[in-house]
Amino acid sequence: QVQLVESGGGLVQAGGSLRLSCAASGRPFSRYGMGWFRQAPGKERAFVAIISRSGGSTYYEDSVKGRFTVSRDNAKNTMYLQMNSLKPEDTAVYYCAADRLGGFGPYSLHSRSDEYDYWGQGTQVTVSS
Repeated sequence: QVQLVESGGGLVQAGGSLRLSCAASGRPFSRYGMGWFRQAPGKERAFVAIISRSGGSTYYEDSVKGRFTVSRDNAKNTMYLQMNSLKPEDTAVYYCAADRLGGFGPYSLHSRSDEYDYWGQGTQVTVSS
């Protein structure tokens, strides 16, 4: 089992930047594919970015491509989401999640939330216009 804790959320103006962190504890972090998801009020949870176990493969939701960057440091048991050029529509609670069965490479990056086994508590990101 792995425990996940997100941090770094907050209030930012449109066009600004935030960096989210997801700290993991428990089983070795490198054994999990990892993902960032977000949930806006009245909407379903949706994937934002996914990264493989080694960090060598990533995949992004179309609306964040070119603006967000996912990375991980397995030595520090931490995943990051650098968010630039933020828009009001990026406002949501952001969650990190761990995938026991995927994340071996580019063809096993899972984007459905039901494919993830462990979740953090979420961190609020609010982008004002």
